[in-house]
Amino acid sequence: MSSNEVVVVTWGRGGEAFAGEVDDILTLGRGVAAATGGALNWLTLGPVSDTIRQTAGTYGVANIDHIEDAKLAEFSADATVAALAQYCEQHSPRVVLIAQGFDVRLVAPRLAAKVRAGVVMNAAAVEVDGGGKLSVTASAYGGDTRAVYEIAGERACVVSVLANAVLPEAADAATTPAVRDFAVDLAAVDERIQVLEKPKAEGPRLDAAEIIVSGGRGLGDAANYKLIEELAEALGGLPGASRPIVDDGWVDSSHQVGLTGTITRPGLYLAAGISGASQHMAGCSAAKTIVAINTDSDASIFRYARFGVIGDCLEILPELIRAAKS
Repeated sequence: MSSNEVVVVTWGRGGEAFAGEVDDILTLGRGVAAATGGALNWLTLGPVSDTIRQTAGTYGVANIDHIEDAKLAEFSADATVAALAQYCEQHSPRVVLIAQGFDVRLVAPRLAAKVRAGVVMNAAAVEVDGGGKLSVTASAYGGDTRAVYEIAGERACVVSVLANAVLPEAADAATTPAVRDFAVDLAAVDERIQVLEKPKAEGPRLDAAEIIVSGGRGLGDAANYKLIEELAEALGGLPGASRPIVDDGWVDSSHQVGLTGTITRPGLYLAAGISGASQHMAGCSAAKTIVAINTDSDASIFRYARFGVIGDCLEILPELIRAAKS
């Protein structure tokens, strides 16, 4: 891997790229490509839809590369790593950018090992200095701090980028990307892990919500989570949750906000009964406004909140619901 190309990789959703899902990473990739003097390519595992073409042109992509194979129809970590490794061995990109998610945690480190590249997870920024040295800024210690990794020499790097790390910005001039097919040989690949059941995510997504109301153990009981849902509905937002109540089975994991859940960037984030542990704040600290309700005046979340209410959320939430509905 030695060229100056930057490749953004996506897969899943039948090859479809929905608005807002890749805009930020394409924006980041365009900036890195400009700094390295290379092209920005988009590699998708699956068919190239009209949405992909349109989005690629909007964000200045030079080429849309795609791989189609029966073993990639459903996510398979082994097949995905093999396909990406074959692509990288032929194209030799300098930087491979992938939006971080659960599947990416299974793929990125293994891909880097196969192609002898560096790897950085939880990335928030990628920069190239005047001498061509690559550095990656990543979230560390549950989001409490940032670490900067410098990639030695001209070594390539696989970078897993946190959701909402970059504000999307269209290219100054739209492009008409060329579409290139890439054939892979996955005949010898056998998936070693079998997924027996997958979580189902339906409807609006937390990472795209403008308003999120989240609850934690301060709610006291699973039955009280309905207050979070009612207030979220009244405000036109979505209900969220801290990891402890997800682990306790109060609510489905699709509602979890945090380092091991969903990374969000809403306009308003209201946290009720949440202490503000670093793992949770990694998922909501980018909110424009954080409002916290907690009985503990020393709770960590008040360090992040623009507005704080010291009190029992079980007494305050019903009043907020009434006010929001009036």
